[in-house]
Amino acid sequence: MPLLKDEPPDAVRSLEELFAIAAAMEHEAATRYAEIAERMRREGNPKLADVFERLSADEQGHLDGVVHWSQKTKGHDPDPARIRWELPETFDDEGAATTDPKLLGAYRALSMAVRNEERAFAFWSYVAAHARVPEIQRAAETMAHEELGHVATLRRERRKAFHAERRPLGRRQADDDGGKDLAALERRLADLLDPLATQASPQERERLEGFAAEARRNADELAQSLIAMPGDRSIAGPPDDPVALAELLTDRYLEAGDALRDEEALRRVQAMAGRAIARLAWLRSDLPELQKR
Repeated sequence: MPLLKDEPPDAVRSLEELFAIAAAMEHEAATRYAEIAERMRREGNPKLADVFERLSADEQGHLDGVVHWSQKTKGHDPDPARIRWELPETFDDEGAATTDPKLLGAYRALSMAVRNEERAFAFWSYVAAHARVPEIQRAAETMAHEELGHVATLRRERRKAFHAERRPLGRRQADDDGGKDLAALERRLADLLDPLATQASPQERERLEGFAAEARRNADELAQSLIAMPGDRSIAGPPDDPVALAELLTDRYLEAGDALRDEEALRRVQAMAGRAIARLAWLRSDLPELQKR
């Protein structure tokens, strides 16, 4: 998986080992975000320190959840001794610990956090795919699902930071043309994925064909829907890169979720956003390798 610098050398063999790995990953993220926050505050950037402190607190909350799960399931805290191999690197501060605070901003900090959560999703997806017993597979899939939720939250916060740093004149309103725009983008993504599927291995081909079919179903639903979706005239044409297009669609769905107030419409858009995040994570991790062939 290109998102991971190194793939796990072996399958996870027990829930105890899975909990120990999860706890170690969450602890590292909480600790390193806290260290960056301390440096930001020490060097006179309290606003950015607040961002990293919140990230650290979120990771500590994730760690507490893993500990509770281990206690409830196995009757004890995660045991680091259960980890049999060196963990692949899933956390990367991308130079934030040494970069001049004046060159950092909330958007860049949150972008780094988004990529870290996407690497964690890739890791747990890999663990689930290589699990040898259903119990471990289900637990790893649960962890992967949790990471997708973290990605969604951070991407939403990142978008808010982007607009705040650009000092927009006013909030764009939802309009009926947005749904048609998104339908066209989904169809464009399906068209980009079709030729890639023909070049892929049987397993990868099945996944890509599934994404293409899903994109066309999304397009049909959006075209027939009465849901007001946010439009965007700032992009002259859709990206030709399927990963960039999948990311654009993910952001649009999350933005629509922020704007909608009707509960049924919000539920449907949130379901689309969840699928879009999972699709983006897979395409970002595996598609670059396929395109090299």
